[in-house]
Amino acid sequence: MIPVQGLAGSRVAVLGLGRSGLSAALALRAGGAAPVCWDDNPQARAAAEAEGLACTPFKSAQAFEGIARLVVSPGIPHLYPVPNPVVAFALEAGVPVDNDIGLFFQSFATREWDNFETMPRVVAVTGSNGKSTTSALIHHILEHVQRPCQLAGNIGRGVLDLEPAVDGEVVVLELSSYQTDLARNLTPDVAVFTNLSPDHLDRHHGMGGYFAAKRRLFAEGGPDRAVVGVDEDEGRFLAGQLSQGPTDDRVIRVSVERKLTGPGWQVFARKGFLAEYRKGKQVASIDLRDVAGLPGAHNHQNACAAYAACRTLGLAPKVIELAFHSFGGLPHRSQTIAEANGVRFVNDSKATNVDSAAKALMAFKNIRWICGGLEKEGGLEGLAEASASVRKAYVIGREAAGFAMQLNVEAEVCGSMEVAVARAVAEAEEGDVVLLAPAAASFDQYDSFERRGEDFIAQVRTVIER
Repeated sequence: MIPVQGLAGSRVAVLGLGRSGLSAALALRAGGAAPVCWDDNPQARAAAEAEGLACTPFKSAQAFEGIARLVVSPGIPHLYPVPNPVVAFALEAGVPVDNDIGLFFQSFATREWDNFETMPRVVAVTGSNGKSTTSALIHHILEHVQRPCQLAGNIGRGVLDLEPAVDGEVVVLELSSYQTDLARNLTPDVAVFTNLSPDHLDRHHGMGGYFAAKRRLFAEGGPDRAVVGVDEDEGRFLAGQLSQGPTDDRVIRVSVERKLTGPGWQVFARKGFLAEYRKGKQVASIDLRDVAGLPGAHNHQNACAAYAACRTLGLAPKVIELAFHSFGGLPHRSQTIAEANGVRFVNDSKATNVDSAAKALMAFKNIRWICGGLEKEGGLEGLAEASASVRKAYVIGREAAGFAMQLNVEAEVCGSMEVAVARAVAEAEEGDVVLLAPAAASFDQYDSFERRGEDFIAQVRTVIER
């Protein structure tokens, strides 16, 4: 645990007692603060009270008298579409609102660092798609070279559940827009922006607010190095804003759509090959085509971003290349779960929006596509070009019929995962890929995309083991 610094002797309100909220409350107490907690879920309150934490509702602005700060869990809206009432009360009372990410950056450095030979560093990764894989890949590469490292944030552990840093350690954080939007302290040493596509627009009041939330990772104190995907206008703008000129190698531009030229620092992938250029000259090249854990252009973008981040940490290209080949990928993200009778089964349940699903579709050929769920804003038009390799779609979800009507491929309304998998397997031929890439949220039928992916895995195993 990382004890929270700077709030000793203060009363701090904690709203939301899930993983990050409970962790924040315990870390606040460890740092000498007096957390006062609340969650509308009685089970969450019971878990906090079992830890000896005080729980009391915040029913008015007066409840915040004597409170130094309100710490809010990521799922609780603080501005759009409307502020949570408790957040509104805190703001009315003039109490600063923060989250566990802000507390982490406030508390990470300690006086023990004065005795370290190499200062610990933080690599923070954000973006619409690929941030989990990029974060996990950076962590995997660091483990491969036996460098002390930890992984946390939107993936794995809560940030305040990390152990205090040791000499030379690197902490890798995956940060969502919900986390970067509110954190009062954001000071990574290396910041990574993978890409941007429409998502969470209601929470951020449109694309401008969504991009602004991501951009804060680069603006609040400024990282020493920035790795920026420049295949969208927003990424190109961000790189331009951060750079002092064409030769400024504090900004590393990343692309999977074109060769990057110029005197700066660039990493790009074309036709399955990663290339690194500095000062107009190529300094490294890696063949990604045989890296089983990173299939498709979207994963090649993740590889470029992770490669660039690790280069800023002083790792050699050949070392990074070796680590790529031992990376197994992440569950529910282009995860090959089985092969039977010449048919490959791939679980990409994390493809919860149109952009991520389109990237999954472009990574494979001869696809039997399982899709559908709780449709997000913007419709499904972005899937049209990507679905050229789809032989047939098998649509799940409560609104499966309406979803199927928007697709430009042959589609069968299946409703449930069980039916969709059974039908896809029955019709699949040697060389086909049965791909779960829903292009939708899971909440009409499942608690999470993980549960949806686990159901897909279970149904596949049931069918192929008969």
